[in-house]
Amino acid sequence: MTDTKTGSVDASGLLRIQEAAAEAGLTSRSVRYYEELGLLRPAARSEGDYRLYDTTDVERLRFIKALRDDAGFSLAEIAQLLEDEDARERGHEAYHATTDPAERLRILRDRVSRYEHQIEMLRTKIERLQAMVDETNGRLTRTNTKIAALSDETAATAGSEAAR
Repeated sequence: MTDTKTGSVDASGLLRIQEAAAEAGLTSRSVRYYEELGLLRPAARSEGDYRLYDTTDVERLRFIKALRDDAGFSLAEIAQLLEDEDARERGHEAYHATTDPAERLRILRDRVSRYEHQIEMLRTKIERLQAMVDETNGRLTRTNTKIAALSDETAATAGSEAAR
């Protein structure tokens, strides 16, 4: 078996692409596409060159799906968020691998910068969604105003016809 992430991987417990996709509620095609975009790397490859995924990969697929479907992020935005996640993970490992206070400070400052970047992306998304809610509320108000005017007009017309 050939590994694609780190040292050797035990194939037991690993899922083929169809199984990983089903676990995450995606299609195999979507998983392959996310791999092509660099959003995901399979944990390993089998002797037959099948992609093999571990539980971390399945969780990442679920995260990608939630960002795409539930939060409405584009794949480019998801890539940025995932890069921040990956960099923080690398920073976490580097932080614990060093005792140099200056290096630890640099790592923590990078982590803060990445958190701030993610917060800004999320705020931008919230603002766009709020603008959409506001626009829809405006349309709803205008429609309700028209309904009220037509209801009044219909009632007045029905009242004048009944008086005849």
